Amino acid sequence: MIDESPRIRRQSVQRPRAAQVDALRGTPTGFLVDALGGSGALDYRIKPAIAEQASCCGVALTCDAGPADNLALLAALEALQPGDVLVAATGGYTGCAATGDLVLGMARNCGAVGFVTDGCVRDLPGIRAVGLPCYCVGVTPNSPARSGPGSVGLAVTIAGHPVASGDVIVCDADGVVVVPQGRLDEVIARLPAIRVAEAELDQAVRDGLRVPDFLTKG
Repeated sequence: MIDESPRIRRQSVQRPRAAQVDALRGTPTGFLVDALGGSGALDYRIKPAIAEQASCCGVALTCDAGPADNLALLAALEALQPGDVLVAATGGYTGCAATGDLVLGMARNCGAVGFVTDGCVRDLPGIRAVGLPCYCVGVTPNSPARSGPGSVGLAVTIAGHPVASGDVIVCDADGVVVVPQGRLDEVIARLPAIRVAEAELDQAVRDGLRVPDFLTKG
């Protein structure tokens, strides 16, 4: 066990029902943003470190490590449950990596299905081999310290966007969307109509649609 006290504050996580997470799995992030009213995606600079490993859906487990430090990230490994997406806030620090392949391998071994940070990562060949979808703002070989303080389970801010443990994180090639736990049922209820509308418009475009119908009505 990591001896982090009193440098790491911890808060227990109230996770959503598995059925709620499953209802979002495989949903394009654009559909989720539409269901959320037009927002919900993290900053566009947070992209997959490995392009072909860009899809995941799981429950957010947050940690706030701060700049140039990953003690809280290491402490979060103990709190991970299968199906979690580990979300690490660094305050947007890019002077060194928040983590590399070894810690991501440990997270995978703990059951994590993804990793998201507003900082950088390192060891791309190893990250590719680990196979855990990893979203970050960049890559640098510089390494962090393990000093603290930090937190695990408490709400964080990632590039100006709030993320709470228990929210659902959905990632694809377009980016990362955060669905707040309190809005899961609302979003799930809106998705069928969004899927139908998207499918109908897709078919119309394939059939030769040149301008949207609403421009020619009224």
